[in-house]
Formats: sequence, C-alpha cells, structure tokens
Amino acid sequence: MSEKKKIMVVDDDQHIAELISLYLLKEGYQTMEVYDGKEVLEKIDTFQPDMMLLDLMLPSMDGYKVCTEVRKKSDVPIIMLTAKGETFDKVLGLELGADDYIVKPFDPKEMIARVKAVLRRYEQKPEKDTSKKLVFQNLEINISNYSVEYFGENVDFPPKEFELLHYLAQNPNQVFTREQLLDRIWGYEYIGDTRTVDVHIKRIREKLNKQEQNWSIKTVWGVGYKFELK
Repeated sequence: MSEKKKIMVVDDDQHIAELISLYLLKEGYQTMEVYDGKEVLEKIDTFQPDMMLLDLMLPSMDGYKVCTEVRKKSDVPIIMLTAKGETFDKVLGLELGADDYIVKPFDPKEMIARVKAVLRRYEQKPEKDTSKKLVFQNLEINISNYSVEYFGENVDFPPKEFELLHYLAQNPNQVFTREQLLDRIWGYEYIGDTRTVDVHIKRIREKLNKQEQNWSIKTVWGVGYKFELK
C-alpha cells in the first residue's frame, strides 16, 4: 500500500481548516492544520507536505508572502484559497508560484477534484533530465535544478515562469497559442484565463531584457508566442 499523501491546510479560521481536513481525511490524505503564515515556514521542513492548501488572508504573513518564501526552497504543489474573486488576485497568486486557486466558498467535491488533479500533474511530470541543458547565446536553461544563467549570472525564476521558458525554448521557432501553453504548463484541469500566460511572458521578458543575443520570445499577434532563433 502506498503512503498517504500529506497535505498542509493553512487557514486562519480554525473551523474552516478543520472542515477542509475532514474532507481530505475521508479521501485518505494525512493533514496538518496551520493557522498562521510564519508557522508554515517553521513546520514545512518537519512535516514535508506533498501539497499545501494556502489561504490568502493570514495573520503575521499573508498567503502571497508565504507562497513566495516557500517557493525559495520547495516546489511543493500549492493551491491558493481566496475569498477574493478578482482576476488580479488569481493571476498574482499563480505568478508567485501557486499551481491553482479555489475561490471561497467552494464545493467540497470541487476542492477534492482540484487536489487530485494537481497531485496527478506532479506525479506525471517527467523526471528532471540531469544530463541536458538548453544552451543559447548568453543563456543557459538547466532543467536538472530549474536554474537560468543569463550573461553568466544566475537569474531567479519561480517554477511556472521557468517551465514556460523551458517549454518554449525546447521547441524553438514553434508557435503556441495561449490555450496550449495553459494546458502544457498548468495542466488541462486548470480553469483560468489566458492573461495568466501574458503575465508570465511579461515577467520572463523583464528578466531577459538585453538585446545582444540571437534569440527572443516573440508575440505572434492573434495566435500566441514562440521562442525565436534568428
């Protein structure tokens, strides 16, 4: 029998955290409830969760900041829980490294479906290839440790930005629609808008913004994006 997947439930409302845990326990998951942002960073190393359900509004450190800090040392799947339905909040959460989001109040069946979908995506990810780097002029993209070297210096990329850049770069001169990129990087279960892709492309371009190179991330108007080799 395989080990139970461990899920950290982070919500400042203890009753909501307990309710979420109950639904997860019924599905065979092991849970830990945390009610404070800073406490997440103290407990993540000892609990070593396979996933985190992370509320946006938390005392001491909000969900955005927690997500940013967790991403500095872990690629654990994160589903954001938010009572705010604005697109800006959703995009920002995904931009910082979250894998999905659920707007409260939510149907427990939907929550379980999202949890299973995100875990399944992580389990289906190919093993990182330690023997290969994508090498271009003044740019090295290393899938083995999710690192990017640009003009000889390491540049920090959150996991989703890295995966988007890597996917485009390993298929040079091929045009992808925003919908195709959403499917490939976020998974077909992801329910979001294509602005998420635009925001990530914008961030990537801001970090790789020098002109002395024979490649670029091109917008193909009316279609999508491509990594163009000149």
